[in-house]
Amino acid sequence: MSEQYVWDLHDADETQGAVVGGKGAHLGGLSRIEGVRVPEGFCVTTDAFRRVMAEAPSIDDQLDRLSRLDPDDREAVRTLSAQVRRTIEGIPVPDELAAAITRALVRLGEHAAYAVRSSATAEDLPTASFAGQQDTYLNVMGPTAILRHVSRCWASLFTERAVTYRQRNGIDHRTVHMAVVVQRMAFPHASGVLFTADPVTGNRKVATVDAGFGLGEALVSGLVNPDVFAVRDGQVVAKTIAAKQRAVQALPAGGTQEVAIDARQQEQPALTDAQVVRLVQLGRRIEAHFGRPQDIEWCLVDDDFRIVQSRPITTLFPVPETDDQDNHVYVSVGHQQMMTDAMKPLGLSMWQLTAMVPMHAAGGRLFVDATRRLSSPAGRAALLDVMGKGDPLVRDALETVLDRDDFVPSLPDTPPAGPPAGGAPAPIENDPTIVTELIERSRASVAALERDISTKTGPELFDFLREAFDEHKRVLSDPLSIQAIMAGMEATWWLNDKLQEWLGEKNAADTLTLSAPDNITSEMGLALLDVADVIRAQPEVVAFLQDVEGDDFLDELPKVAGGAEARAAIEGYLDRYGMRCVGEIDITRPRWRERPTTLAPVLLDNVRNFAPGAAERRFEEGRQKAQDKEQDVLARLRALPDGDRKADETKRMIDRVRTFIGYREYPKYGIVSRYFVYKQALLAEAERLVQAEVLPAKEDVFYLTFQEFDDVVRSRRVDGGLVQERKDAFRSYQALTPPRVLTSDGEAVSGAYRRDDVPAGALVGLPVSVGTVEGRARVILDMAEADLEAGDILVTTFTDPSWSPLFVGIAGLVTEVGGLMTHGAVIAREYGLPAVVGVAQATRLIRDGQRIRVHGTDGYVEILP
Repeated sequence: MSEQYVWDLHDADETQGAVVGGKGAHLGGLSRIEGVRVPEGFCVTTDAFRRVMAEAPSIDDQLDRLSRLDPDDREAVRTLSAQVRRTIEGIPVPDELAAAITRALVRLGEHAAYAVRSSATAEDLPTASFAGQQDTYLNVMGPTAILRHVSRCWASLFTERAVTYRQRNGIDHRTVHMAVVVQRMAFPHASGVLFTADPVTGNRKVATVDAGFGLGEALVSGLVNPDVFAVRDGQVVAKTIAAKQRAVQALPAGGTQEVAIDARQQEQPALTDAQVVRLVQLGRRIEAHFGRPQDIEWCLVDDDFRIVQSRPITTLFPVPETDDQDNHVYVSVGHQQMMTDAMKPLGLSMWQLTAMVPMHAAGGRLFVDATRRLSSPAGRAALLDVMGKGDPLVRDALETVLDRDDFVPSLPDTPPAGPPAGGAPAPIENDPTIVTELIERSRASVAALERDISTKTGPELFDFLREAFDEHKRVLSDPLSIQAIMAGMEATWWLNDKLQEWLGEKNAADTLTLSAPDNITSEMGLALLDVADVIRAQPEVVAFLQDVEGDDFLDELPKVAGGAEARAAIEGYLDRYGMRCVGEIDITRPRWRERPTTLAPVLLDNVRNFAPGAAERRFEEGRQKAQDKEQDVLARLRALPDGDRKADETKRMIDRVRTFIGYREYPKYGIVSRYFVYKQALLAEAERLVQAEVLPAKEDVFYLTFQEFDDVVRSRRVDGGLVQERKDAFRSYQALTPPRVLTSDGEAVSGAYRRDDVPAGALVGLPVSVGTVEGRARVILDMAEADLEAGDILVTTFTDPSWSPLFVGIAGLVTEVGGLMTHGAVIAREYGLPAVVGVAQATRLIRDGQRIRVHGTDGYVEILP
């Protein structure tokens, strides 16, 4: 019986986490690596934990109550988790289990000192480290004390912090079990932590070592500042030696104590440079064994390193895989597309298959490899110019990498291959019918897709979709469409540059573009005001919408007075805009047509905050302001030297920007319209797989790539393990913040504004829509939870077109991500909202309900007292 309760540490490896827990599995794996010394010990297995838990039937009821608690109700979590711990610590260790542990102690040395360490099954995972969630006890002596501390380790599965961590990460308390590692104590001269990748920058080629005197508890508990060493390519490249006034040492009779360090020794390094380099070499061997960067706890005993723990560093952003060893510089796609959330595998692969340039997936996000463009002078200048106009932080991040002379290869400009056939393309005329024609082409293409896809199923559907993706890219690369987009953007830049030069006015184009025609995204926000007009007149419909929960509410709506008319208005809106949603570049995200309840709070805000006819009034007010601004600018220009020429040029550019700037939003609408058609066909195919019992749930296909989905349809077989693995990975990616720029070394580069024209304490960003406004900050991360009042300022991570219906009811906008020509900026200008985007950590630094002042002209936000 005893074999299942106690395992020798050397018998475990990293595949046996279910038996010996995460720490035990890693220690077992470490002990098998040549040259790595791990203190001897054994594991009290999860079978022992289950045996003890079975001794207390009351635990089941306590765990039920615990799982129902809100993780934010700290008092309730603290009280109930303490009760669970008392119950576990009060269970006597069964005789056969106590005997097995005692036999293992006799084998290793019954009277030696031991470390007794928790090893939970959901600990030290690649996707969640659970660092510090359970307990470790040092210098425990004698079988009685060790048995008592084993019980305390079991109970530590239910510390307040461990319970809260699991509930926040969606992990069922019953699925996690506790093993316990019992190891011979090491009595070190020095100890600390080695990260085989820089935990701050993410650079995989730089290892960092934190070191102090005595036991590692002094560092872990924050008792002392450690010495810090950085090592690259086998050399110490930076070090900071701290004054280490205290240390933790073992007591002869058991336990530990803090001691003062002799003043002459305090500023001596805890390790020599040679020892640091040797430790990092050991770390690289451990990293190679586990296949990913590691966070390693070490001790130095008689100039010999002992490794007492190694776990994955879970906070590093993954690096795109390549088939070479060259340096690469990657630019985030999400920061351009206003969608920095993690995407599911089907979403990633669909965007890759329909994008105009190759894209690399990492951490649930997409990146474009910019190395080749950056390596030649002309390519570099053009890329930095485009990036700088869109998002100065991306430009700064790229320049930061370029400043490291040796990272990006330097190649000569490739000579042009001669003029294109037929000469340079003719500049596009200021002709509104061009936009009308482009919109009609896009609509016809989507209609043809809907017609042709309707009869396709099985493998034929996937063959058809590959052809559809080619058409998708053809529509996107239509030269006339690109010319129209560029005409609007270039006219905007011209107006801003020239009017600042001639009139000293910043961002004048913001007012000149108000209520520009043919802007599908701003029309979408105004159209919802028209729907609100229908609903406002029907009190029973308003009351009904306040209690909406299920997405079948449209079927119920006609049962209330005025409901049929309200339903027709909402359905009409969904017919035109129902393919949109937050994060719409990910095909797996639920669309408004699939989840219409998302619109209910926005509709109710519109009913409450606006009078009838608001949409038409808003559009007309914007158009009039733009017209007045045009007259003002032209009059002031004519009063200048050479004023008639300047006014004529400016008038031509104003006409140009008003003709084309609205079209800037249409290609994305076309893409998302096509995506919804693809999605409906793919979900119908997934439903057929569920009916055939190939898949347990149709949403499981979201965790397969497009090619894998095709393979499942053809083979009628799915790898359930792969789907679960992808679900776990996706959950871990959601916790990561993607960098704007990422190098193949793993370094995440965020960029900086480098401005000195901003008041102290203000939050710096990019000015994208002029004006200054004060108001209440509403920090909203989910559009479906919006509750806005007139005059509120929306603060969020990013806004894609789906957020536009909120824009009609706010006074200003602050986002963490964005650029001058991204959707949120374009619509903020359309509606005349002062806006600052690219404000780092805005949703954390600004509290919901605080009063703030948004300086949309100068690009900063003040938090008011």
